[in-house]
Amino acid sequence: MCGAICSARRDGDRAGHDGVLMPTKRGTGRGYYMISAVASKYNIHPQTLRLYEREGLLRPSRTDGNTRLYSDDDLQELETILALTRDLGVNLAGVEIILNMRRKMERMQSEVNEFMHYVKGELARGLGDWEQRLNTALVPTATPKLSSLSPPADDDASQ
Repeated sequence: MCGAICSARRDGDRAGHDGVLMPTKRGTGRGYYMISAVASKYNIHPQTLRLYEREGLLRPSRTDGNTRLYSDDDLQELETILALTRDLGVNLAGVEIILNMRRKMERMQSEVNEFMHYVKGELARGLGDWEQRLNTALVPTATPKLSSLSPPADDDASQ
């Protein structure tokens, strides 16, 4: 009974007697679940999960035997998809757009965080350092003396 399940296992994974891959803890502290366990947990058909993968909404990892393994991150993404489709009535095209926008926003947020870290580091170097940089960045010029400037000649006054 365990032949197909055991050949689909990853190192450290253990198959239950019901054919469901039990989550195991690895160095990353993440569990992996087979498609039947995920479908059962979320009360959806396994074909729905396959559809989500075909549409690019989910990207489960695969074993050497090509069995889908869903990580905790995949399950979190699935919960978002199900909330959008079930609770808000969003179609799969809309879900794809929303998920892509979320990824872009997360990337942009990390860029902003990185920039803020840089700015905080520069500010931590001290205001004196900034003043020194500002003074060296400006080019000094000689200011003209106002007394040496002569007023313009008035042509109307000479006539």
